[in-house]
Amino acid sequence: MFDFQQCRDHCLMQLQSVEDFPFGPDIYVYKTGKIFAILSEQDGVARVNLKCDPTEALMLRDIFPAITPGYHMNKQHWNTVLLDGSVPDNEIKRQIENSYKLIVQSLPKAKRPLLTK
Repeated sequence: MFDFQQCRDHCLMQLQSVEDFPFGPDIYVYKTGKIFAILSEQDGVARVNLKCDPTEALMLRDIFPAITPGYHMNKQHWNTVLLDGSVPDNEIKRQIENSYKLIVQSLPKAKRPLLTK
């Protein structure tokens, strides 16, 4: 089961990803120029907010009960994924990578990390 530490590690694996704590010590923020993931834990269950294409965001919410509109985020562009074991590990990794790519594409070309994938 994909847990808090695995999520943290996967976020940090993204090229030029930085971990930051602008919202307090219990809110892990991952960014490369802009935020692409926000990881936290509540009642023993980890959750991660990830940027997503609006159409895909709705589709994922329909498929997985553990995926809901982004908590404290723009609900059209962000999803919250509960890391409760109900969403396959590879799907969570794909969503992290997708969120990262969406953020990188929104950066000015001079500030983008060179994507190897």
